[in-house]
Amino acid sequence: MEQFFDALYGLELISATSEEVQATVEVRDAVKQPFGVVHGGVYCSIAESLASIGTWVGVREEGKIALGISNQTSFLRPISAGLIHAQAKPVHSGRSTWVWDVEMRDDEARLCAVSRMTIAVRKPPQAE
Repeated sequence: MEQFFDALYGLELISATSEEVQATVEVRDAVKQPFGVVHGGVYCSIAESLASIGTWVGVREEGKIALGISNQTSFLRPISAGLIHAQAKPVHSGRSTWVWDVEMRDDEARLCAVSRMTIAVRKPPQAE
């Protein structure tokens, strides 16, 4: 069985539509940086995955795929235990790009990171 990148950091998808995607990630040592808080790359990965999944849900019936092309993430408050609770919502759903806002919160619902993701909508690569 193939293991994709999201499994490495523990993304657990809760729901996924073209209007909203929700997921959690358990905070464990493997996702922390040396100072004991969640590594910034984890937040960036969550944002790209949620926005890509939501876009793909919206375009898959057209035979298209979703690929991240821009990730702007700001870190507001560290998380060192519990879960990361992530929610993504589109702000633009176009023919060739979708733009999403992603919020990541701690167990106390405090905003800890925000991302603006741009996702390209493309035809899948041709098999060689």
